[in-house]
Amino acid sequence: MSTPPLLLRLRSLRGDLKPALARIADLILSDPAGVASMTIGDLAREADCSEASVVRFARQLGFRGYRDLRFRLHEEAVAAATAGEDHSSDGDIDPSDDIATMTGKIAAADSRAVHDTVRGLDLEALTRVADAVAPARRIVLFGVGASGLAATDEQQKLARLGLPAVVHTEAHNGLPAVALLDSDDVLIAFSHSGRTAELLDATRIAHEAGVRVVAVTGAAGSPLAKAADDVLLTAAVESDLRSGATASRIAQLTVVDCIFVAVATRVPDLGREALRRTRAAVDDRRVH
Repeated sequence: MSTPPLLLRLRSLRGDLKPALARIADLILSDPAGVASMTIGDLAREADCSEASVVRFARQLGFRGYRDLRFRLHEEAVAAATAGEDHSSDGDIDPSDDIATMTGKIAAADSRAVHDTVRGLDLEALTRVADAVAPARRIVLFGVGASGLAATDEQQKLARLGLPAVVHTEAHNGLPAVALLDSDDVLIAFSHSGRTAELLDATRIAHEAGVRVVAVTGAAGSPLAKAADDVLLTAAVESDLRSGATASRIAQLTVVDCIFVAVATRVPDLGREALRRTRAAVDDRRVH
């Protein structure tokens, strides 16, 4: 499994950390280069926690100790500086922002969501997902709220390839559909938080029937991610003023496109004939 860049991985785990560890995470996310220059004692004092908590935090991220974590932070800070990454347009939208500033922040957040999602995508997991989806007897896409929009887009794309994909965006239809799946089928569950009750119920039901479960989520430490057979992580930071989980939806749609293209390479003629026929079926619905 490929390892996402540290800050992306940390952002995806932030919501599932205990308070002391969350304070450490917040310090790193706000100033990674600054934390890279801190001793373990310095960081413990800034985060109002014990040095043991700092060590536990580092080990939870897969490092042997704080020294290795500092080294990785320093590496990523140098790489970002060398690449000339510009985050001057990052940050939440403020009611006092003029329209040009607001639209600039929206564009920066959406662009960063796409870039960070692809940068952190587990390509080995994506390969396994494509290998499972292409020959599946049935493919169920499940998401509610804003995540339902991404699930619907994935269903439309896979169906246009001629694959048996259906989408559900609420529990009363989705859960019975999942209950009828078996080991020849695949469930792809979309949830930015990884804590949506309907998706967790669907995952439990699917596993009881031996169904392969794929999670598309922004939370690596969430119950959904832990329960899934494969996880495709999204990377997005939401603004309080942007309703409908806009950046997370952009990140999910990026994963949708990656799944679609990976699956298309595993069907006859890359799906071109199926796409041609389905496009021709609706061509006369357009006004010329």
